[in-house]
Amino acid sequence: MQSKHRITRRVSRQIHVGDVPVGGDAPISVQSMTNTETEDVDATVEQIQRIQKAGADIVRVSVPTLKAAEAFKEIRQQVEVPLVADIHFNWKVAIASAANGADCLRINPGNIGGEHRVREVVACAREHQIPIRIGVNAGSLERELQEKYGEPNSDALVESAMRHIDILERHDFPDFKVSLKASEIFMTVEAYRKLADRIEQPLHLGITEAGGVRSGAVKSAIGLGMLLADGIGDTVRVSLAADPVEEVKVAWDMLKSLHLRTRGINLVACPSCSRQNFDVIKTVNELESRLDDIDAPLDLAVIGCVVNGPGEAREAQVGVTGGKPNSIFIDGSIQHKTNNEDLVDTLEKLVRQKLTETAS
Repeated sequence: MQSKHRITRRVSRQIHVGDVPVGGDAPISVQSMTNTETEDVDATVEQIQRIQKAGADIVRVSVPTLKAAEAFKEIRQQVEVPLVADIHFNWKVAIASAANGADCLRINPGNIGGEHRVREVVACAREHQIPIRIGVNAGSLERELQEKYGEPNSDALVESAMRHIDILERHDFPDFKVSLKASEIFMTVEAYRKLADRIEQPLHLGITEAGGVRSGAVKSAIGLGMLLADGIGDTVRVSLAADPVEEVKVAWDMLKSLHLRTRGINLVACPSCSRQNFDVIKTVNELESRLDDIDAPLDLAVIGCVVNGPGEAREAQVGVTGGKPNSIFIDGSIQHKTNNEDLVDTLEKLVRQKLTETAS
């Protein structure tokens, strides 16, 4: 099921977060953020490992205090994935985090303190050869910008970003990426589009405070999908009020849908109706659970009847069309027949067998 459509991505300067390239011709990286207490090292490490296993390339950790920065050092020693230290207000915490192994500092140069403090943070980032992420949020715009514009809008977000960018440029520090986040989709999209034409640095995409699993996934898919389809975006985080693992899964589903990256099973399934010859919903749920450990890409079609079934199943690497018995296609031709009782077991076996053959 290969699409001929290809998205032409915005050309950007490449930076590195640990061993993960961001920007340039690098794949769009997937990020998430821990929601544990950072000082609880064991809980934070366990969550980071789950986030990484789900497919995250980069994980962000909030570091609000010097004590948290010490915990961050222990965390850094126990995980492999690159870590971004999320810093607000306290420039000493930024410096401590860089010294303790951060692969990137997320700051707002405008709220980190006076010019001399920014200079110290930039010098520290340069010394440790790590980039900075400028994070602009509609909920925390500078007071003068709120007064100037009356309310958050895309121009206010871009002006705030340019203020922070100017600070880094005055200190001759080009290794940064920028995010412009709001919970309102169109404001966010407009801001990113405007900034994309003004700077060469990579852009980190997100719809902030998007909501729970369902509503947040929908808002993020619409907003980020608009930008990604325009070729804008070098790294993404889906912000959900949920387990961070869900953020990673939604991000990957978006990237796979746009043919920007491939990972794991691309499961095509009909919504089911009275024509179905097996319980499609139950079958899909069980297959998703059983195949969740697979990282290699594979197209799997699960169609409950013969109306669209043969066409969809024929295009997938492995596909099933409901019937009496059900027909299983491998690479475009029917190669197996199976009853409902054995359907899930048979499909799982054939998927894993196909992946083994592809890898060899």
